[in-house]
Parts: sequence; structure tokens; C-alpha cells
Amino acid sequence: MELRILGCHSATPKPGEFPTSQALLLENQWLILDAGEGMQMQLRRYGVKFSRIKHIFISHLHGDHLYGLFGFLSTLRLLGRVTELHLYAPEDLDEALKTLFKISQVELTYPLFFHPLKSNAPEVILNNEKFSVRTIPLLHRIYTNGFLIEEKPKPRKINKEALNQYPGLESWAYHLLKQGKDITLEDGRVIPNEELTLPPPPPKKYAYCTDTKYHPDIVPIIQGADVLYHEATFAETEKDLAEQTFHSTAKQAAMIAKEAGVKKLIIGHFSSRYRDLNILLEEARSIFPATELAFEGKQIVF
Repeated sequence: MELRILGCHSATPKPGEFPTSQALLLENQWLILDAGEGMQMQLRRYGVKFSRIKHIFISHLHGDHLYGLFGFLSTLRLLGRVTELHLYAPEDLDEALKTLFKISQVELTYPLFFHPLKSNAPEVILNNEKFSVRTIPLLHRIYTNGFLIEEKPKPRKINKEALNQYPGLESWAYHLLKQGKDITLEDGRVIPNEELTLPPPPPKKYAYCTDTKYHPDIVPIIQGADVLYHEATFAETEKDLAEQTFHSTAKQAAMIAKEAGVKKLIIGHFSSRYRDLNILLEEARSIFPATELAFEGKQIVF
């Protein structure tokens, strides 16, 4: 997986800082997670090809996670896109899009499939042979989900050194080995699959959790994630404000990461009140050392 941070700040704009949006590359396609203002400009800036975007996921319908979507969908029309696009978002967005397209007299050139989200329980919303996406119910002022993206297990790898001990094996054996099957030689001997193959790397798991108050219920869902992105709008000194606005502190984000046993924590969705974000970073690292700050353009390959 390759994660690209397009924007990681909260609603109040500042020069050079963008509201929430991310692009995640896996299996040769980009998934978009939220679409704050300026999202398509950031996609251009960091070389994300529009044609390789097939799925967009919107966590909730606050403007700093949504207002970049309308322009992007319209741009795809201007570019003559014909391949389908899938949008996963709270159900009310469907009516809003229809209204906007109607008053703007916009007719899309491509099929847009809307997948409404309304369940308060975790659910798998995308599942193919390569990866799956499930919702992570969050606690915010309005209906909100995070998203857990998980790779499917890959086939075992051929151990060429072990195969050299059996020079008579043909190409058909390679196919069977990748399927996890044993090999029967002409003399009747059975060679276990594990002798001729190597285990694949563990499937990767990315958890995206933005705009939520401290919510330990998500820990079992995101357990063991390779990377967790968790909002850290405030420092612990503004804990009461975080509670009132249904946001988290950097310390609380780190507590979630520690409880879930994730490998790396990225904090973001910073309030504009903090000129020095190291305040938030140090607070999180005091609980969970493997913490990094998000920033526009940040790239993480895992």
C-alpha cells in the first residue's frame, strides 16, 4: 500500500494547508478517502492519475471532508471519463448530488454508482478478490464512519532453490503450487507444498479514523493495523473543548493506537490554533512512540 496525504487540517483555512483528503494506492488503483476543498488540485500536484480512481469514500457530510467532491466529479465529465466510479457515503449525499447536478445542468459522461451508508454497526462495503473495505463507526456530531482497508492474502511464492532439486517439474506444477496444492511426481512421491514454496508477506491493513471523540469501541475493529490515521484536533489542555465538539486529543489518539496494537500512528485534522504541531506530536509520543505528524504531500509506503 502507498498512502498520500492530500490534506490533514480542520475546517478553518490557512495558506498552504488543506482540509481532509487522502489517496491510497493498492492493486494498481487509487482509493480516495474524503474530499475536502482543493482535493483535485492536490491530486494533480502529487501525480495521482484521475483515471486510476475507481472508489471514493466519504466519512461524513461536513464541508471540510466533502466540498472538493463536487468539482472533482464535474472535472471527470470534462475529461470525458466513461469508466464507472463508485461513491460510498452517508445516504443524504445522494439527494444533494442530484440537486446540485440538476441546478448546474451537469450530465455525467460516466456511470456513478452511489452506495449509501446508514448502518451504525461495522459492515463490509467493498469486497473483491484483492482487498476489502469495511466501515468503522465513529462518534461525531453527525453520522460518521472511518474505513478499514485490508488486503486479501496473497498466494505463496515459488521457492526456486527448492525446485532445482526436482528438474523434471513442468510449468503445470508452478500453477498448482501457487494454489497451495502438493505435487505428485511420476514415481508417486508427494512433495508437500510448503517444501517448494515460501510464505507470502502478511496482508496489509490501513485504518482511517477521522472526526471522532475518544471511542475505544473501535479498538477491536482496527486491531493490529499496519498504519492508523487518527484525528488529533486538540492537545490535552483542550480536552473539554474536544469533548464538546466530538473530537479527540493527541493523547487520546495515542491511547487508541496503543490499545489496538497498531504498528504506526499518523495524527492529523489539526486545529488552526496550533502554530507548532510538535506540541501534539510530543503528547502522542509520550503514550505511543511510533507516532508521526500528517502533512500535505506526506507519502507512506507499507
